[in-house]
Amino acid sequence: MNPTPSSKTGRTFFVADLHLTDERPVATGRFFRFLDEDAAGADALYILGDLFEAWIGDDHDERVARDTAQRLKALADAGTPVYFMHGNRDFMLAGRYAALSGMTLLADPTRIDLYGVPTLLMHGDTLCSDDMAYQTFRRRVRHPLTLALLRQLPLAWRRRLARQARAGSESAKAGKPTAIMDVNADTVLRVLREHGICRLIHGHTHRPAQHVHAVDGHDCERWVVPDWYARWGYVVCDAAGCALRTEAL
Repeated sequence: MNPTPSSKTGRTFFVADLHLTDERPVATGRFFRFLDEDAAGADALYILGDLFEAWIGDDHDERVARDTAQRLKALADAGTPVYFMHGNRDFMLAGRYAALSGMTLLADPTRIDLYGVPTLLMHGDTLCSDDMAYQTFRRRVRHPLTLALLRQLPLAWRRRLARQARAGSESAKAGKPTAIMDVNADTVLRVLREHGICRLIHGHTHRPAQHVHAVDGHDCERWVVPDWYARWGYVVCDAAGCALRTEAL
């Protein structure tokens, strides 16, 4: 799949790491206003993972899941395509919820033509290659057999496992050096070379910024999408280029 903006308003939005949950209504309200005030009428909206704090299956029963599906479906029905890429918190989101939300699922990574500029989209966790323990866990939990087994578990069991996983993740992060939870520069360069592109947009690290990487004599840009905790924001691109927007919640 190579989704390409169709040029209506001439703007395409990228968000990630919203971590929506019933426990964080301020972020949810801000996201819904963003859909109404910014994303409405745009060429496309790309959600680059971790839309939800945790996703235990397409029978996920938080109210925020139902409300978000309705709002995204309304945006898509009004003519703005919505694309979703799995993050490390919502990798179990599947076709049923995507259809309910009007979203098109994307592989990680996905290459698109963004107003004539080849652009690579990623969640960003695979770029953090120094965190070897996480990368091992990621490979195991994303295995198709593991996913199939998890989806067969009763909802209450999956909810309990999600709580345990969140607690374990927070504990693990507390004991890790900050540097290994950011991207590895060599991995970024390898990915840019492999895909033959000079623009990368991703989330995951919660460190919004624009970076410039020198790759084989060319300056390549890497945009990191903000999270939605104390702040909120997005990356927006048009034919003139990209920009990062962040504001306090």
